[in-house]
This record gives sequence, structure tokens and C-alpha cells, in this order.
Amino acid sequence: MSFSIRWKWWRARRKSFPHDEIHRAGDLAETRLAKLSRAAGKANGWKIYESVRIPDPDGGRREIDMVLIGGDMMLVVEQKHWAGSFVITKDHHFVQHRNNGSEHNHDGVADRIARKADLLAALHNKRLGLEGKDKLSYRVVVAMTHQRLEWPKVPKDLKAEMVNEAGFIELLEKNNPGPPNEDLTETLEGFNTWDEVHLNGGLLLKGDVYGLGLGKEADGWFSERDSDVDAALTQRRSMTSLFSNNPTRVHLSRGSKNIEANVPYGLSIDMHVVGEKHRRAVDWANIERIFVSKPPAKWAVHNNPFEEQDS
Repeated sequence: MSFSIRWKWWRARRKSFPHDEIHRAGDLAETRLAKLSRAAGKANGWKIYESVRIPDPDGGRREIDMVLIGGDMMLVVEQKHWAGSFVITKDHHFVQHRNNGSEHNHDGVADRIARKADLLAALHNKRLGLEGKDKLSYRVVVAMTHQRLEWPKVPKDLKAEMVNEAGFIELLEKNNPGPPNEDLTETLEGFNTWDEVHLNGGLLLKGDVYGLGLGKEADGWFSERDSDVDAALTQRRSMTSLFSNNPTRVHLSRGSKNIEANVPYGLSIDMHVVGEKHRRAVDWANIERIFVSKPPAKWAVHNNPFEEQDS
């Protein structure tokens, strides 16, 4: 291997991709609410699913921030971690006024999550052969979790309940939905979530990982998965690693099955990142770790998984 290639590879391993602070704040807020919800809802038997992705008959898949189930009850939750203030127009558009003076129209936040809730309930009924029958009780909730957010008057005809963080936790503590519904649990277990690629420096890419690009054996092992896959990398970045033929190594785990592999220069994963129109290659030299969600159940797969998806 020529020195110029070794140099380029070493530079790629040392390249840092810092956090996107706006998205990171939102991700941390979602993680916080999920942890608080697990603690608050444990006594009453609430079970929590994060970033649930459901097929949309109009195309692609839609993400729900959090779904909580208990007994025959389901809570479908959209979380927003906005600072500043917001108004809700007569058309139910949510217009955020940020502290920096900028303004952003988020359109129909409540309408969108209500539609996703309807789709999820319809999928559950279809799976059980209950179409046309109202067999599932569910509530649609928008949780505004930033403590320094100024609230407007909430229209009475909004399609979702509006709560702050404390109000959402109180909802879980005060409502005991009863013994778990096994059919509802099986439905939620059939969906998957975003795949995550963590780059050196902290930047998180969310989307779908279609291939590892590590060769026939590893890619075959990956394609046969029926559970989540984790990949942890060891990246040697010292000056002496310039002269190593194997400075990047990956440990892949899938349930109880594990494999390890050296990652040669120039290999990349095939990924579709949320918000981007096309799939792209992500260099293994830039990666710190990877999480790939289990495949969804057959009934939860859209006919065209490559269509654009929402976040």
C-alpha cells in the first residue's frame, strides 16, 4: 500500500464530525422523556416503544416519536422540545417563535400525529382481521417538553391533547390501563425503528442501512438478521497507525451471534439518511459505532421501502 493511500486513510480516521446541536437537543429531550416515562409508568404497566416506524398507504413510512401501551389503551405521542413561544392558527398550524427572533411554521403538528395514530390503529385491526370495528382505544398526545416555552390558548377542536413534561408524567402515573393486551404488544413488536450511524466526533446519522459492504461473509450474516445488529469499531489514529495494515476493526453482534473483521481501506456502508433524497456511501473510517434495527414483520413492510420517508 502506497504512503499516499495510508496518509489518506489515516486522515479519514482522524476526521471529526461534530454534533448537530439543534437535532442533538431534540434527541436528548426524546431520550429524557422516554426514561422518565418508563419510571413513571412502570407501576401501572405501561410499555414504551420509541421511534416507531409504520407503513403509509400513501407511500413510504412514517415515524411516531413514542407509543405507549397498557391493557387495551394506546398513547400515540409526538414530542416537541421548543424554546421561545408558539401560536396555533385557526388552521391548526403550529408557528414557533424562537428566542433568536426567527419564526418557523411547523404546519399541522396535531393533525399529522393524529393521522399516524389512525394508521397505526388501522394496521392493528387489519392484522387481527378487525377492520371496520373500533376495537382499540387510543389517545393522541403532543408533549411540549421545554420548561421555558410560552404556551398559547389551545383550540378545543385540536385533534390531540396538549401537555407539558410534568403533565405527561402525571398522565402515566394516574392512569392504570390494566393487564397487558398480548395482541397489541405483538403489533408494536412488529415495527422497527431508525438505524443509527455514529460518526467520529459525535454526529448521528439516522436512516436505513442497506448493506455493510464488508464482503460476502459479513454481508450474508447481516442479511440473515432477525434481530438488532450492533457494530462497535476500534479506530487506530496514532501516527504509528499510519504503517498498520489493519488500523480499523469492527465487532458485530446480532443477539448471541458475533463476528469480528478487519476493515480494509475504502470500504463503506450503503445508507439512506433521513431528509436526503438518495442513498449514499458512508466511509467505515469515519464511523464510531452502528445500530441497525431488526427488520419489521412482513405485515408491517411497505411495498416500496425505498420511497421517501418522513422523520
